[in-house]
Amino acid sequence: MVLGRQVVAGPLGCSQVRFVWRPSYSTAFARKCFRSFLGTRIYHSLQPVWRIQPLSRISKLPVAVPGRGKQQNRLCELFHGLSFGHSMGVAAMAEASAITKYYEKRLNEEGIELPSYHPGAFRMTCPKCLGGSSKEKSLCVTIPEDGTHAVWICHRGKCGWKGSTHSGVRVRGAVATNYSIGTRTNGGVKSAVKPVKRTRGKSNIVHTVESLGLEPLGPRILSYLEGRGLSKETIAQNYVMQCQNYNNGLSIAFPYLQDGRILNCKFRDADKKFWQVKDATKILYGLDNIKNCTEIVIVEGEIDKLSMHEAGIFNCVSVPDGAPPKVSSDELPAPEDDKKYEYLWNCKEYFEKATRIILATDSDEPGQALAEELARRLGRERCWRVNWPEKAEGELFKDANEVLRGLGHEGVKDLIEHAELYPIRGLFSFREFFKEIDDYYHLRLGDEKGVSTGWRSLDEIYRVVPGELTIVTGVPNSGKSEWIDALICNLNKNRHWTFALCSMENKVREHARKLIEKHIGQPFFDASYANSIPRMSKEDLERGKKWLQQNFFLIRHEDEQLPSVEWVLNLAKAAVLRHGIRGLVIDPYNELDHQRPGNQTETEYVSQMLTKIKRFAQHHDCHVWFVAHPKQLQVWKGEAPGLYDVSGSAHFINKCDNGIVIHRNRDASHGPLDQVEVLVRKVRNKVAGTIGDASLRYNRTTGLYEDIGGPR
Repeated sequence: MVLGRQVVAGPLGCSQVRFVWRPSYSTAFARKCFRSFLGTRIYHSLQPVWRIQPLSRISKLPVAVPGRGKQQNRLCELFHGLSFGHSMGVAAMAEASAITKYYEKRLNEEGIELPSYHPGAFRMTCPKCLGGSSKEKSLCVTIPEDGTHAVWICHRGKCGWKGSTHSGVRVRGAVATNYSIGTRTNGGVKSAVKPVKRTRGKSNIVHTVESLGLEPLGPRILSYLEGRGLSKETIAQNYVMQCQNYNNGLSIAFPYLQDGRILNCKFRDADKKFWQVKDATKILYGLDNIKNCTEIVIVEGEIDKLSMHEAGIFNCVSVPDGAPPKVSSDELPAPEDDKKYEYLWNCKEYFEKATRIILATDSDEPGQALAEELARRLGRERCWRVNWPEKAEGELFKDANEVLRGLGHEGVKDLIEHAELYPIRGLFSFREFFKEIDDYYHLRLGDEKGVSTGWRSLDEIYRVVPGELTIVTGVPNSGKSEWIDALICNLNKNRHWTFALCSMENKVREHARKLIEKHIGQPFFDASYANSIPRMSKEDLERGKKWLQQNFFLIRHEDEQLPSVEWVLNLAKAAVLRHGIRGLVIDPYNELDHQRPGNQTETEYVSQMLTKIKRFAQHHDCHVWFVAHPKQLQVWKGEAPGLYDVSGSAHFINKCDNGIVIHRNRDASHGPLDQVEVLVRKVRNKVAGTIGDASLRYNRTTGLYEDIGGPR
């Protein structure tokens, strides 16, 4: 320790001697040395006169650099050379009394009356809020060891009154100064002198240990933290302290530092209640640990931050305000309006160099909601998330501290090393679909090869796959709608599928008749088409109506306006969510409203429309049948049309998964008139079918179709 001496004019006409030292030793050690040489009683009596401060703050002082063996002698000579007679003691006591009277007066003016005005900490009722309804002693008044001033703060959240006697007080010829927690270096603790950058909407008040009433951890809280798996070194390196809370109990204090200065402090009591300094600048806990880091870990609480530190992960910060209950459905607000997450914007420059941000928020729903909110603001493309391991069957570890206590340091490190890319909507890796691929391979889903149509001859070339789009066409009066009705009745009977029907060419009663006839197998009326088969009974009708109610849901426009595709798909989505439908029929295309912008061609419109329908089918795992009429054939000789003959655009065949032409024989010389050809002209999924023809026989009485032969 290098010492020097400076004699300056002191109060009351007395000499004032200042000892100074080079900061090769800490302030606490220097004080200890002086106390050991002077004696405790003399040291305290002279403390208002003696000022201990770093040498760098006093220029051109005569200093001596004695050898280690002679250092004690030099110290003794310095002290021995001073006059510690009666007159010096009186002067010191007079100055101490004057200063004490000054801050006693100031305290009394504020309504603060202490039992003693000697250095120490005092608890009392706040004169501003009177301790609330419980009359608690929430005001903490602290007089530091140097006895030069007093500070106070009310720890009630609704009050928060604080102040000090610093303003305008000159102590031994110099203005009293506050010092905050410094930044640790190899040479000890250096005072942080870098100015704190102002942040929006806050006053950037720099707090001190004294102003917050903080003190070193006692055995009770230290034991609690060690029980959480934290070492004394980790606790000390993160400046964890304690203070008296509003119930005269102890609270853990987590100072929030930026460039070594306390901008905020978070407190936690034994009941796990949290509060922060009123109107403090919101920043991240551990901010100085991530300066210039390219990889940053973010956790949900201070204990989790300490747990990461304990495991050797120092580039970690914690959010100050916990997690939201769920992800906000609102648009991301502008930075100046983003009050809930202003700590991110206040610390924005600390993330500028970060290319990998690991979100290690809690595994519960609020924790995952916090991760999403952080990713929205920091950029999903540079975010990763941890995969929390299982603590027990079906139960995950909740946070980093649980992992530290359960799996140790290596368990925490594994969390970070094996973090996965944060999901970005629309961007996936195949690994996310491996389970689905395995289920597909092992035929666990039940419809991997498509669902049977109910006709053996047709199953060889066309099977119904959920999530696909089938375009059905054919010349008028070929039985397109009738065949689709028969198909969905088979799917309902064999697989219990339910359907939404947007059939705009049929009246509801007529469509109900066709469906019930197929279900009951008898004609609805006694009419010529019945071929002497008796009509269904009233009991059959009631059974048919109940079946309709349970399995089919209508999408119809209630006024004269034509429905748009968007309108139909929105109602179909509601039917999926409300009734669990597996199929949607839109019949036909030309009965929809096809208004489009003037600068958009019909081809472009059809392409966009079919894309929307396919997305609906894939997203809801719902098969869609879309009936589209062919354009008017100039010279038609009874042959079946092709898919490229569909009116509107070639996109009908380009974008569909399956393309089917229904064609009925109209010439007795070519075969029976009740024969219907199902011409499969496009199959995208080779597992579910192939291009080919199948023949069915149509029963005009019941509306059912029957196999008459294999595929060709």
